[in-house]
Amino acid sequence: MSQTTPSQLASDHRPLSAGQWETVIGLEIHVQLATKTKIFSGASTAFGAEPNTQACAVDLGLPGVLPVVNEEAINMAIKFGLGIDAEINQVNVFERKNYFYPDLPKGYQTTQLEKPIVGAGHIEITLKDGSTKTVRIHHAHLEEDAGKSLHEDYHGMSGIDLNRAGTPLIEIVTEPDMRNAEEAVAFARKLHSIVTTLGICDGDMSQGSMRFDVNVSVRAKGQKELGTRTETKNLNSFKFMEAAILKEVERQIDLIEDGGEVIQETRLYNGDTGEARSMRSKEEANDYRYFPCPDLLPVVIEDSRLEKLRAEMPEMPDTKKARFVSDLGLSEVDAEILSGDQATAAFFETAAKISGDAKLASNWVLGEVSKSLNAKSIEISDSPVSAEALAGLITRIKDNTISGKIAKQVFEALWNSEGKDADEIIEKKGLKQVTDTGAIESMIDEVLAANAQQVENYRAAPPEKRGKMIGFFVGQAMKASKGKANPGMVNQILKKKLDA
Repeated sequence: MSQTTPSQLASDHRPLSAGQWETVIGLEIHVQLATKTKIFSGASTAFGAEPNTQACAVDLGLPGVLPVVNEEAINMAIKFGLGIDAEINQVNVFERKNYFYPDLPKGYQTTQLEKPIVGAGHIEITLKDGSTKTVRIHHAHLEEDAGKSLHEDYHGMSGIDLNRAGTPLIEIVTEPDMRNAEEAVAFARKLHSIVTTLGICDGDMSQGSMRFDVNVSVRAKGQKELGTRTETKNLNSFKFMEAAILKEVERQIDLIEDGGEVIQETRLYNGDTGEARSMRSKEEANDYRYFPCPDLLPVVIEDSRLEKLRAEMPEMPDTKKARFVSDLGLSEVDAEILSGDQATAAFFETAAKISGDAKLASNWVLGEVSKSLNAKSIEISDSPVSAEALAGLITRIKDNTISGKIAKQVFEALWNSEGKDADEIIEKKGLKQVTDTGAIESMIDEVLAANAQQVENYRAAPPEKRGKMIGFFVGQAMKASKGKANPGMVNQILKKKLDA
């Protein structure tokens, strides 16, 4: 019996409910490699230079020039393959992908098709509910980037900046294994953590260091055949990716249920306006007339090079996460977040080692530090509070110099550069916790005397209700001490006096 298609369902006027559709997502990701020079020339890859000041004769494909493969780009691609347990093709070939575009000066892009450097691999992702899923990698190939067309500063014309032409990329192609926007974003975040941990990419999506092309299709649940897919290109943030997927899924379902058909095409999504539009019909591989590049020999990767690079591999995010759980006692969720970003992991580990308290360090990095970074839209590498300063703050919490509540005031002062460390701020602002028993008893006596009725109510209440009622007296005592009294001592002395 033939499988019913979404289009047939629509034409039969039996639209499916939202829960009866299945989304299928595959990604193609361009990762800019962190080499100092381009993939086939000695021109710089530095970001932000004046337009057309970093494009040499090789990048432009001028007559008589010959490309030379950047060995470091080869090594970085291999490291990626090793990092995802992928096959490494020890003989791989560069090919020419022919098409015309104003910012492609040679009229072709040097890339890999039939024999890419990285073969099949996999990446495991963790979802919000704690479940895991494996996303298969079809392959990853090396290629050069094109230039950039500039439209904003020109009226009725476009400018061409060729600085980026020839910049080394690996294009990573997944299998269509993701079923919703959450899985796609989780994969993108995990991939970001892998390439930054390996040091092969700086991960700065605002500068185009990682760009995501999202292939989306929908089908009726239970249907084996894939629906017609569209490709939304050049998404450069996790937020935009999620929004673009949700919008495209809704568009395709609405289109099919209204009796239309999804057309295979390339689309664009504007994250600033939330608008999506068609760009062009989707090309197939044969449209590009691929053929082996006559100027470049096959790249042969010796066993000795593989072993050398394998020995240089850093601790990968999954291994780091497992260590955070087993050695430092963190929860799976906290360990997943902290190990997901190389800079965050290093910050946390420094704070945990110096303070001697991994759990408190984790709480502060995931709490106040992250909240403050997000409010300012800055990375942890630019945090005004260093890992060492945070460790000093945690130490003062542990030795009861300050309470957890006062610690937030100290952190805010550190963030605003009001002192070089926690000790200086505590001393300057007089925030040292009161731990003198006599002084705390005196404050508590005043609180009890001022709230005689509440004391009477407490003593008349059954024991099982007193636990909640004592909170009132704790709050009054902490208020009287301006938050400086040791909370543990306050609770202990109050209970002793109230239960007497």
